[in-house]
Amino acid sequence: MSEVSAYHEAGHALMAMIAGARILSVTIDPDWDDGPQRHADIQIQWPMERFDSRELSEKLAMVALAGPAAEMIHTGDPYHPGLIAEWTSDWELAWEAAAPRFPDLRKRLAYLEQITARAYRILAQDDCWAALATVVDNLLAHETLDGSEVEEIVHQWIAVGGGPRQ
Repeated sequence: MSEVSAYHEAGHALMAMIAGARILSVTIDPDWDDGPQRHADIQIQWPMERFDSRELSEKLAMVALAGPAAEMIHTGDPYHPGLIAEWTSDWELAWEAAAPRFPDLRKRLAYLEQITARAYRILAQDDCWAALATVVDNLLAHETLDGSEVEEIVHQWIAVGGGPRQ
């Protein structure tokens, strides 16, 4: 379970960095406080002043669906992210982020399916996958990484800012 969780969280982390967010921490061993049971957790900080609402909505959906996309690449199983129980919170975040742009439910579903496919294509690129796998290795070794550790790993493989080809 922890290996799959590591791929999932690394997918969120890498996509967040590509999207222009800052990673505060990522873990596959979260505190099980009084909140919902979690197997992993990521803390992301968005520079809200850099994005208009439309751009932020797209980036939030992309980051939410990047965890499931990374798992799909890792396992080779092509699931729909809205149909897997373990991905419910990711799908709900993406669904809510897309709601203002796509009030029509069918259009929103089609949009999120496109976003999932785009996240999959980005993460499957050799340089991105190498960065993601290195984050995974470090998560499996240390269980928790702070944002500067994730940034250092990712910057060894890709230049974040312009990001990879989309």
